[in-house]
Amino acid sequence: MNFATWTFWKPFLRQLWLPALVFAVLLVSTAGSTSFYFPPLTEVLDVLWTELLHGGLVEDLWFSLRNIVLGLALATVVGVGAGLVIGEVRTLRLATGPLLDFARATPTVGFVPVIILTLGIGSGPKVFLIFLGSVWPILLNTVSGVQAIGPAVHETARGYRIPWALRMRRVVLPGALPQILAGIRVALSIAVVLMVVSEIYGSPVGLGNFILQSGSSFHVAETWAGTILIGVLGYVLSVLLLLVEHALLGWYHQRTPRARRAVRPPTPPAQLPSTERATSNGVVV
Repeated sequence: MNFATWTFWKPFLRQLWLPALVFAVLLVSTAGSTSFYFPPLTEVLDVLWTELLHGGLVEDLWFSLRNIVLGLALATVVGVGAGLVIGEVRTLRLATGPLLDFARATPTVGFVPVIILTLGIGSGPKVFLIFLGSVWPILLNTVSGVQAIGPAVHETARGYRIPWALRMRRVVLPGALPQILAGIRVALSIAVVLMVVSEIYGSPVGLGNFILQSGSSFHVAETWAGTILIGVLGYVLSVLLLLVEHALLGWYHQRTPRARRAVRPPTPPAQLPSTERATSNGVVV
């Protein structure tokens, strides 16, 4: 394995060794389990594979994934747009501060019965609930990111008389992007939780409904299989978001020249031709 390949795989190996170890421990420790509530991991994985191939779990997965993507996308658009404006306008930021703090402290799960009662049990209420819970961390992180931009940057942009819309798009948004993406990562975990809760309380389809129906029927292996699938879904979405973050923020995650030199492989000394190789006394052979 050459140095470039090792450099590419090294971060993944650092992150995956512990999950692989936990998986191996669970596989061995539950191999002979006779507990009704903790079946062998091999049985759970076999049920998961069977449900994905021959059951309706793919339809449930697609329904839940679509709700998460739509709700999170809507929350990103609204949260970033409103956060940029609130962060730039000091009067608006001071006026909306108490309201934003109150909305952030209010648990979104408490709105589930009201939303189901008023909007029904279709896909729309689930998307709205995910949007409602995910928009606040994105909005607050956007406001914080705008405030973190140095005053000299704003003064320079105003000094060059850059139009407001262009300044927001080319100066403020790139400067606040690291904290915006951090807020989206927080919102993603909230979106997964709200997806499960909304489908448990009122949905004929979805991963939450699959877990509810399996648990109500005392199908423990199916319940564990749905739970594992939700964890895998959240992890995959988190990894995809990290890849997008590194693609957009290459300048932010770039290592310093000293750090890059520290991991650079040693360069072998150049081999001069035999006719140009000097001896210790300086005589060319």
